[in-house]
Amino acid sequence: MKVVRVKKGVAAIVFLSLALLALGALSFFAGSSGDADGHVEPQRVRDVQHRNKFRPESELKEQLERRPEVAPVKPRTEPEVAHEEIHEQERKLEEKEENEEVDALRAKLHPVEATKAAADPENEKRKEQVVKMMLHAWHGYRNYTWGANEIKPISGQPNNQGIFGGADMGATIVDAADTLWLMGLKEEYEQARDWIRDNFDMKKKATGTLSVFETTIRFLGGLLSLNALTGEAFYVTKAKDVGDSLLKAFNTPTGIPKSQLSVQTGVGQNFGWASSMSILSEIGTLHLEFAELSRITGDPVYLQKVQKVRDVLDKAQKLDGLYPNYISPTDGRFSGSHISLGALGDSFYEYLIKAWLYSNFRDDQARRMYWAVSEKIQEKMVSHSRSNLTYLVELRNGRAEHQMGHLACFAVGMFALEGHYEKEPARKARVLNLAEELGRTCHESYIRSESHIGPEMFYFIGQEDATAKQTGANGYILRPEVIEGWFYLWRLTGKQMYRDWVWDAVESMEKWCKREKGYVGLQNVYKPEQGADDVQQSFFLAETLKYAYLTFTEDTVMALDAWVFNTEAHPLPVNKDYPMKEQAAPQA
Repeated sequence: MKVVRVKKGVAAIVFLSLALLALGALSFFAGSSGDADGHVEPQRVRDVQHRNKFRPESELKEQLERRPEVAPVKPRTEPEVAHEEIHEQERKLEEKEENEEVDALRAKLHPVEATKAAADPENEKRKEQVVKMMLHAWHGYRNYTWGANEIKPISGQPNNQGIFGGADMGATIVDAADTLWLMGLKEEYEQARDWIRDNFDMKKKATGTLSVFETTIRFLGGLLSLNALTGEAFYVTKAKDVGDSLLKAFNTPTGIPKSQLSVQTGVGQNFGWASSMSILSEIGTLHLEFAELSRITGDPVYLQKVQKVRDVLDKAQKLDGLYPNYISPTDGRFSGSHISLGALGDSFYEYLIKAWLYSNFRDDQARRMYWAVSEKIQEKMVSHSRSNLTYLVELRNGRAEHQMGHLACFAVGMFALEGHYEKEPARKARVLNLAEELGRTCHESYIRSESHIGPEMFYFIGQEDATAKQTGANGYILRPEVIEGWFYLWRLTGKQMYRDWVWDAVESMEKWCKREKGYVGLQNVYKPEQGADDVQQSFFLAETLKYAYLTFTEDTVMALDAWVFNTEAHPLPVNKDYPMKEQAAPQA
């Protein structure tokens, strides 16, 4: 017989039935004490508070299937009838508690869905489709090239880029793991988690020259995000190993890091094609990750390194308030006159405003620098096409180049965030309008192609108007920036059309980019049948599918006031204990 736990909620019933209970209490409790064959220990109250922990599958099955036991039917006396009425009340209360715990466990296995309000069936269908795409991309990689950096979905062979520093760094695993976790894909997440725990080793596997920037945003960012989401301590150790390895790149007269680093030798270097200059987007896109690493380790050295870089950029002489794309790591002076919110410049601007958000609005330097350069961008780099599309030009020697890269569509989200937090009404309206107009232009770059996917670069010259039909920059490599921008617009404006735009892009990728073993880029978005590039970029799983998925979740899932996404879409929690600049300043 099951031991019954007495509840406070039935005290009144017990009191009212006291006379009847007195007649049968001794026999009842004697029968309930149990023996070797019939006694059942009281079930322990299960811990349902730590949402980010996954339970073993066996425990899940046991808990979901557990139901109160039913005692054998036997002749009942009046006292026993009264007892059973009381016990029925207790059983119902116990069952209610058990069901609540089961619901909480389900929420734990799908934690980000726990806060989801009832959604319309069409939106749920869209979200499920993105999850299916994630599973297809993951299983292709898992089944054919496990442990390699990326997969070539057509040939089924590993793909390795020099940026990773070694062929077996598992870039796709580290990049994709937090997306798997967010989607509630327990089995797939655990595959990633176990590989990272048992196989990811920065010092042993980074045998070549790596990109400091890419290693920071993909590997360090991914590990930091996993730590924040799951609380599993080994992620901190792995992240620290990455951060410590990268510190050698900062050994320059100014503290501005070199672009490339050999972990084995500790020697850093810049690209020859960049005339040995450091690149603005690369040196300016380290702040979030290194600040978070200092937070979780308690070691200020990481934040000190990137703060020193920020200070050099803050003091350097600019061109009409704008930041050129190249800077000397020797003397901290800008070189050349090329200014772009696309490649070479992009994420530097993104990290200024996001560093301010990450710091819980305490990083005044980041806010000041961002608001100042944003004003100059709006003054000097915003233009309009013959069909009245708003776009961002590139500047070279003070002259506008009327082209906009797919990468530059990240600015849609950046300006949307700025407008959201701007307090002055007129400027707020102006910046939000700019974000939406740029979002529309990026949408036009998609729907003006046969594939409904936008090109790597689109132009506003001659017959080109948000198109690249006559140029060579008309491919697509599974980039996320356009979907990223629409995600922010959806979250910050609530306009359904941004969800619809994301869905159209998702359907287009499913139609044109899917192969048996994953997803590939297109050689020509205007003639998608011409061929593919046979590469499933790790950022497709880290960014493109994550932003698409989050577009179809409730706003409470990875809320923008609690999380900040790094430029690889790895979410970091807002740091409410962020140190003031004086505390973070490097020692003399």
